[in-house]
Amino acid sequence: MSYEFFMEEAYQEALKAFCINETPVGCVIVHNEEIIARGHNQRNTRKNSLCHAEIIAINEACGKVGDWRLEECDLYVTVEPCPMCAGAIVQARINRVVFGAYNKKAGCAGSVINILENEGFNHQVQVVSEVLGEKCGSLMSEFFRKRRLAL
Repeated sequence: MSYEFFMEEAYQEALKAFCINETPVGCVIVHNEEIIARGHNQRNTRKNSLCHAEIIAINEACGKVGDWRLEECDLYVTVEPCPMCAGAIVQARINRVVFGAYNKKAGCAGSVINILENEGFNHQVQVVSEVLGEKCGSLMSEFFRKRRLAL
């Protein structure tokens, strides 16, 4: 299967977040070409700053795999990971991150800094960027445009 196939699945998760008035970020984790975990932002819903799409999906994937190491897994996320999520991705030993839109204000896969490929850490994560980037970025833009209009 292609990067686009799994990114489309992550996008469907982002739409779930959008529908509950959460920042529309969605994530899936893939092991052996099969989705083993899903997540979408739920910070406001759960009143918890840790409830980013990636963290939710990593928690679910660890439960499915039965280990904190996700070395044979790839993570697909609609927006470039933030510092917290990038750190969790490195700690989980995820093999590859595929993301859609860049996050120029908080992205840690190359926009602001690159935690994922930093050679100072004991694990580096392969990064593939801008898969369905325009589609993912448009959803974010629409969300924040609607939010500004509501003020």
